[in-house]
Amino acid sequence: MDKTLHSLADAVSVIPDGATIMIGGFGGSGAPIELIHALIDHRPRNLTVINNNAGNGHIGIAAMIEQDMVAKMVCSFPRSKDPRAFTERYLAGKIELEIVPQGTLAERIRAGGAGIPAFYTPTSFGTELAEGKPVEEFEGRSYVQERWLKADFALVKAERGDTHGNLTYNKAGRNFGPLMCMAAKNTIVQVSELTQPGAIDPETVITPGIFVNGVIEVQNPAQEEVLNLAEAVYP
Repeated sequence: MDKTLHSLADAVSVIPDGATIMIGGFGGSGAPIELIHALIDHRPRNLTVINNNAGNGHIGIAAMIEQDMVAKMVCSFPRSKDPRAFTERYLAGKIELEIVPQGTLAERIRAGGAGIPAFYTPTSFGTELAEGKPVEEFEGRSYVQERWLKADFALVKAERGDTHGNLTYNKAGRNFGPLMCMAAKNTIVQVSELTQPGAIDPETVITPGIFVNGVIEVQNPAQEEVLNLAEAVYP
């Protein structure tokens, strides 16, 4: 039952070339920077990354892209304040992009965790994003079929966790994390505070430990926006 991981390197060492990885975060909120940078040190290739955006500056996901680790991005916002890492490689034909409307992205991930292979949504009907997808009419309105999203691994940041993997989140840092924990075969979580079982009120648990495979404490985690303001570069 003890899911404690003792180093960031060990936490990501199981991720192989060609893996599909969900990475939590809405911009910098909830982004597991330390786990991402440990993954860069491990350096798997040809990854498919599912995230709300395609990175910013030269740290985090943007640094993964700069190190030519990412073959495909599945995201809502490929452009951010400083998207040059993704933009340069996309224009050069070195990275594939699947754009998904933000609400649809969240629901596709939730569907993956809930075991729902497909669902219908009016979002994107009549646009390029709906081309080639089945369309059905319900109560006089057209809906586009969207497929679930699942992953081999999820990298998630939480606020508190116990050694059994039960998690709480800090405000907006909750964003995609709980959904990704459910939709991945193997979920690795960094927490600011790691406690013993029973220290977290069960009524406040957001992600039950059954959805978590490993948890590691990272006190005072880095914040993406602060690193970018300092013009940080990784590695």
